[in-house]
Amino acid sequence: MSFIRTFYGDIAPEQLGFTYSHEHIVCVPAYWQERDADDLLLDDKEKSQLDVQDFADLGGKTIVDATAVDYGRRVLDVAQISKETGIQIVGTAGFNKSFLWDGKIKPELKPIIGDFETYYEWIENTSINKLTEFVVNEVENGLEGTPYKAGQVKFGTGYNMITPLEEKTIRAVARAHHETKAPIHSHTEAGTMALEQIEILKQENIPLEYLSIGHMDRNLDPYYHKQVAKTGAFMSFDGIAKIKYAPESARIAAILYLVSEGFEDQILVSGDTARKTYYKHYGHGPGLEYIAKKWVPRFIDEANEKGFDGEKLVKKFFVDNPARCFTFKK
Repeated sequence: MSFIRTFYGDIAPEQLGFTYSHEHIVCVPAYWQERDADDLLLDDKEKSQLDVQDFADLGGKTIVDATAVDYGRRVLDVAQISKETGIQIVGTAGFNKSFLWDGKIKPELKPIIGDFETYYEWIENTSINKLTEFVVNEVENGLEGTPYKAGQVKFGTGYNMITPLEEKTIRAVARAHHETKAPIHSHTEAGTMALEQIEILKQENIPLEYLSIGHMDRNLDPYYHKQVAKTGAFMSFDGIAKIKYAPESARIAAILYLVSEGFEDQILVSGDTARKTYYKHYGHGPGLEYIAKKWVPRFIDEANEKGFDGEKLVKKFFVDNPARCFTFKK
């Protein structure tokens, strides 16, 4: 049976609808909180909800909340936003990149994972099998002891490197996939180490069509993108509106290159909106409405100008591809 797991139950893939494939909605990462990095603390449920409502008003149906346990989830707030806006939420079990693990574990997590001071201490001193059990439990029973279950499992790696503990979490997440069949998502730092991540997953016998790789547009290298795409993995272009990294023309050119090479069924698009200044209702930024309201029409224009069917591609990137990517195939 194939299904997609949301906070309020499993749905058929065709019920997913227009989807942002990598976002953050309410989260207070310990690492950033301890460093007074206020811009990275999405700590106001009501303001976040206004942005989610904007997305809903534009016809959005689903948001994949890519916030793992080490990034300060606020599960109950996100669940309430889902209920009040009607937007389906796909939650995330697993881990992020290792530099975040210096953050202190919040007290309410300790009864679940043990009396560790930091995420680093927990991951270093816990076996792969125990970490796997933790991830499986969040998929099958609920995130952080809540009834809201994860719909994907995640790992992350650093810039141009994979540390031994990051490899440990990759293997734990891979083994959790084998037990649950949950789709896998990876964080790449600045779009690096995707092929190296894939090699570890191959060692764990992961079918790569279950994998989506984040932040591919932080490394706008067409040759590299093609090598990743040839493995069969989904590729997430999730830096839309972040002009400080690259203009939209460069992202669109990279996407259309992959389309021209036959990989249009592996592309996902989202915003990774993880700062107050990215949100409309926190810091007057582009907000969750930006992609649906402004980027999609521009993409259609550019795609059509270059001889592609822009509307058809948008449906693939936001509806058809997410419906396959986030499906459990048991």
